[in-house]
Amino acid sequence: MRPGPSLSCQPLRPFRFSLAAVLLVALLAVPGLAQTGEGEVVAIRAGQLFDGTGETLRERVVILVRDGVIQAVGPEVEVPAGAQVEDLSEWTVLPGLMDMHTHLNSDPAGGFAESRFRQFPGEAALVGAKNARLTLLAGFTTVRNAGASEFADIALKRQIEAGHLPGPRIFAAGKGLGITGGHCDRTGFRPDLGTETGIEDGIFNGPEEARAAVRYQIKYGADLIKTCATAGVLSAGTEIGPAQVTPAELEAMVETATMLNRRVMAHAHGIEGIRNAVRAGVASIDHGAVLDDGILAEMRERGTWLVPTIMAFEWVFEAAEAGTLAPWSAVKALEITPVARESHRRAIAAGVPIAFGTDAGVFPHGTNADEFRLLVEAGMTPARAILAATRNAADLLGVLDEGGTIEAGKWADLIAVRGNPLDDVELLKEVGFVMKDGVVYKRDGVPTPFAW
Repeated sequence: MRPGPSLSCQPLRPFRFSLAAVLLVALLAVPGLAQTGEGEVVAIRAGQLFDGTGETLRERVVILVRDGVIQAVGPEVEVPAGAQVEDLSEWTVLPGLMDMHTHLNSDPAGGFAESRFRQFPGEAALVGAKNARLTLLAGFTTVRNAGASEFADIALKRQIEAGHLPGPRIFAAGKGLGITGGHCDRTGFRPDLGTETGIEDGIFNGPEEARAAVRYQIKYGADLIKTCATAGVLSAGTEIGPAQVTPAELEAMVETATMLNRRVMAHAHGIEGIRNAVRAGVASIDHGAVLDDGILAEMRERGTWLVPTIMAFEWVFEAAEAGTLAPWSAVKALEITPVARESHRRAIAAGVPIAFGTDAGVFPHGTNADEFRLLVEAGMTPARAILAATRNAADLLGVLDEGGTIEAGKWADLIAVRGNPLDDVELLKEVGFVMKDGVVYKRDGVPTPFAW
């Protein structure tokens, strides 16, 4: 096939300039769509406000935003002359939602991991750009990304921060860390299909290699460390229950991460691996399928967060029943999901601190808000389920001074829904307004030009 003409040809330059000029003029001409300049004020008139500091709604509140930061919140706040006004007087405004366990750079693969051998270098970052937009428009303005190949999550984070792509604020783990042959490793393939994995791939054996693996991820931009303390449902050739990382390896990771001002999240299903991770001092247990009374008490006393990811359990269970999950994963999904359901109910009843997380990427991105329904079915009130995705999530990230609630001095990350989500938490599946850092990405259910 003959190659087409070069896009750098001289005749195209005037057209490209004109198109850009037309789009810019159109953007600036539409009321309320122009991005506010430095020092300009946006005033949000909220009919009802769930500010994340408690469990009730406030009525008729004005929120002032300047330079991406909330300046004032209250019923008596006056709207300055010339401020851009967002009229949400018929809506309920909430803090931007936070998902503490995503895989933005992955799409569902049904447990068939051979897709990695068909994916070209750089493809994961492009997949991430698509999923970041979906996630933001669903109302999730912050995520904790729990591992990606090729440091694609860190590349995605940088492009979003530079303003080149729409997407949530990303706290990126880089590559997940685990043992040779464990859940974070490539398993189920013959050895000559790829080079043997090592520290550069997040794979370690022994405490000193675990330390080196943590330092390697941080060297290349990881905001946090993710480790696989046990096997998982979607990895091939591994039982789901046994511990994979030794207590000494976990302690080395936590100590090293803490020295470098990072926190450790632990993928963990079986009780022994959970117990080892909690006692090593990880910030969160993600998934937490098998939880006994003893470890629930320890987590509550230590302040170890549970990130249940109920959506992922339900998705793999349904896929296993439907015959669309890889057979080695289906066996584990059917075995562990009923156990996890009971563990999560007991954890909520026991007062273990809960932070919202979904494992999006196991199922389609942008549908994350169904986790609220599942948390309520497991025993949380709607208000506490929302707090899990706002104040609690910010606390887990260590950014509660900066976000997670609607208060003066915090990020201007706001969403809105019609109706009262404290009566019907499933309204959060229909977020109609999204603001992140003071920029409106969705209004009246329609993406603005900043979302493209």
